[in-house]
This record gives sequence, C-alpha cells and structure tokens, in this order.
Amino acid sequence: HGKENVDSRHNRGRGGETTRFHTVNVAQPVRFSRKCPTGWHHYEGTASCYRVYLNGENYWDAVQTCQRVNGSLATFTADQELRFILAQEWDLEEKTFVRKDQRRFWVGYQYVITNRNHSLEGHWEVAYKGSSEVFLPPDPIFGTAMSEKENVLCAQLQCFHFPTLRHHGLHSWYAENCYEKSSFLCKRSQTCVDIKDNIVDEGYYFTPKGNDPCLSCTCHNGEPEMCVAALCERPQGCQQYRKDPKECCKFTCLDP
Repeated sequence: HGKENVDSRHNRGRGGETTRFHTVNVAQPVRFSRKCPTGWHHYEGTASCYRVYLNGENYWDAVQTCQRVNGSLATFTADQELRFILAQEWDLEEKTFVRKDQRRFWVGYQYVITNRNHSLEGHWEVAYKGSSEVFLPPDPIFGTAMSEKENVLCAQLQCFHFPTLRHHGLHSWYAENCYEKSSFLCKRSQTCVDIKDNIVDEGYYFTPKGNDPCLSCTCHNGEPEMCVAALCERPQGCQQYRKDPKECCKFTCLDP
C-alpha cells in the first residue's frame, strides 16, 4: 500500500555525477483478511462462509432464502467443520424458538422414514446433492408429533449458548416436521468483497478490503489475484494531508 517518503536520496552514477531521485508511494505487499460478506463467519478449512438467519422460517422457505444469497442450507464435510460451527458465538437475538440456552437451526439434511414400527426407522440424506464427502448425522432425536402421511423429516442442529458447553462441542441432531418454523444456517463459498463491502462476482476487477484504495485485483475462487497498484503523486502545494481510505489518489489538505 502507499507509503510516502519525501526525503530526496542521492546516489553516485558511473561517471561520478550525483543522481537524485525522489520516492513517492512505494507499493507494499497487502494482506487480505476479508473473504465473507458482513455478518458471515469464514472457515479456512472449507473456504466457506456461514451465517445464521433468525427470521423463523419453515424448511422450504429457509432453502430459498439461502439460495437467494448464493448458498444452501449447511452440510458438513468433516468433524472439524462441525466443531467450528459449534464454537461460534452467533449474533443471536432474544427472539428464539427454543430455550434461551439452546439454539436449533435448520441444516441441509432430511430424514427419510422407511419403516413405522414402535420406533421410526429410516436414514439421513443430503437434501441437495453436493459433495460426495458430506458426512451424515447419527440417529436423530424425533421432534414434534407428525401425521401418518409424512415420510420425510428435516434436520435441525442443536447447539448451546453457554460458552463452556459451546467450546466442548456438545450438540444434538433433531428430525423435525419440515413445516415448523426455526432459525437456520446457510453456507456459501468464500467470496471476493470489495473495499465498500460489495460482493464481487468471479472474474471481475475490484479493490479488496484493506489499506490500499489504489489496488485493482481480479476475483478468482473468492481470492484477489493478479493485483495491480496505482501510485499517486503527493498533492502539490500541500505539506500536510490525509488520504481518503476508500478513494484512490484523493487527498484532503490539512495545511492552515
């Protein structure tokens, strides 16, 4: 990023004459830390973003809400990913659908009933076919009563609000009536976010979040790549000035 150096430097040329050069705004390496839109949590292990939505919706409406933000109801590929989810302190309001110390979220699994004996027999399936690496939950706890005609229940992941329980990874899986209303957990691929917090599509130029508004990069797989920096001259006739943090080569003169 830009760094001013107003000192003139001298060097000896081959013929013994003095060479004078003036360094302005030397480009520096930039570290990018923002890979998810505001309100989403990033997990490096899956290069994904996660967000809990609190507006209580049934399972099918939750699916559509996640799709509108280029994601899906969350499924998990490894225990480490699930532990990451359980450890998060999600921004939750007092408005909940279960006890305050417990949180339940719709996630991207469905329980298909294959036999109705004294206990319901069946198996989990991924609701929307994705990675073959997705693991399936253990046997669920069955939620509210359902009609004889229902053959599919939807998955809720229950985690705990208290930090000690949260960090120990305690959780439960529920098979619930899909038309019950609940909070839900969306998952989407990490993305490029520009300096003004706009989401950038694959292949487009953008200025990433950071300290350099004069950087232009290409969005590739959610990462800024092939970056080019513009170097700005100091504002003429101004000794003290402030750079605009979000506009390239825009200054405010602070001289009296």
